Amino acid sequence: MGSTERMREYLDYKGITKYKFCNDLGFSNKFLDNSSNMGTDKACKILHHYPDINSEWLLTGNGPMIKEENTSVVIMNNDRRTVDSIHINQEIPLYDLEAVAGLRELFNSGEPQRVLDTIKIPNLPKCDGAISVTGDSMYPLLKSGDIVLYKETEFENIFFGEMYLLSVKLNDWEEYITVKYVQKSDQGVEYVKLVSQNSHHQPKDIHISKISALALIKASIRINTMM
Repeated sequence: MGSTERMREYLDYKGITKYKFCNDLGFSNKFLDNSSNMGTDKACKILHHYPDINSEWLLTGNGPMIKEENTSVVIMNNDRRTVDSIHINQEIPLYDLEAVAGLRELFNSGEPQRVLDTIKIPNLPKCDGAISVTGDSMYPLLKSGDIVLYKETEFENIFFGEMYLLSVKLNDWEEYITVKYVQKSDQGVEYVKLVSQNSHHQPKDIHISKISALALIKASIRINTMM
């Protein structure tokens, strides 16, 4: 079996029509009609467009068709004296943050929000929700695409030095959503210092009135794709 035949097998598995495949990648409609191996340039284009395909399987037929994934879960902030009770079973909604105006709306709205998926992980502290992380400010502890699980809180309950998901008001209509360590500021009790894990991002002191929403990070999830 050649690589074009394996590609047909993948399209059948995914329910993708040959027309859509050729149209999306700019290939001729007869591309999949032969049984020979495709060229390297075509294979690279296909692997870029369909990142779940195992490249070794496509090119040689060895290994599984779909890349294998493994998931790592890290419990955050679990070494402080006040330890939350562990929930044996809970369903945590993974929210689409881009579908709402911001964290404050997500936290305060009594209306159902856009839920992308439900996360079920046993033996975790109580969590109110989860979102995907963007940016590299907390790298390598967190990287873009990781999922953080959070518990909503208020500023008066803050534990300095721990990691939080927070919304910072830039003006009356714009806010900055980020994950940072929150530390005490040298500028006084009305300020906090936001600190990144990534040393390339400088700490920033902000007035506490600028924080419109706050949640303690309870755990993170990273999905690692195995080639």
